[in-house]
Amino acid sequence: MLDKTGIAKRIAKEVKDGYYVNLGIGIPTLVANYVRNDIEVEFQSENGVLGMGPFPIEGEEDPDIINAGKQTITTLPGASFFDSAMSFSMIRGQHVDLTILGAMEVAENGDIANWKIPGRMVKGMGGAMDLVASAENIIVAMMHTNKRGESKLLKKCSLPLTGVGCVKKVVTNLAVLEVTKSGFKLLERAPGVTVENIKNATEGTLIIEGTIPEMTL
Repeated sequence: MLDKTGIAKRIAKEVKDGYYVNLGIGIPTLVANYVRNDIEVEFQSENGVLGMGPFPIEGEEDPDIINAGKQTITTLPGASFFDSAMSFSMIRGQHVDLTILGAMEVAENGDIANWKIPGRMVKGMGGAMDLVASAENIIVAMMHTNKRGESKLLKKCSLPLTGVGCVKKVVTNLAVLEVTKSGFKLLERAPGVTVENIKNATEGTLIIEGTIPEMTL
């Protein structure tokens, strides 16, 4: 089974040379720490940063350089800063190759709910609404179940939706799954996790074809 760092490491393998990548709040922000050193990737944050690097070393943080989640970040040589209008022009103009988001729920048809739990105070949907409406390649980083052990990979989302039919792949602490027209296709198992474990933790339709390999990080 993976922890949050393990999920980020596995998703980092999906990042290709030359990609422009947007990292959502939570687990996705860790991905920048684990991208291969032999490729060039530009990380974009919707608050107006292009060229984010790994998180800063403790004691070397600059409070004026933050990501969309208000976490302090580093920037790489050639990084640029700009206003929200320019940032969302990049997103809405589909200039981002890969978007990595967290989620509370994902449905078997690719719907995503990641912005609101009824009854809890929320400041707003934020940039997620634009990201899911504009991105062609969305990977979700999430835990497979909630704190009560209930599946977060569902037949239909119960929480308010952020986007409809937009998620392409989900990486959880248990598995890597591709979203298809028929449901969640199981691609890889996390270390120490069985196919039966994944079946029991998945409410949505789970497609299993052949032998499912254990993922490598």
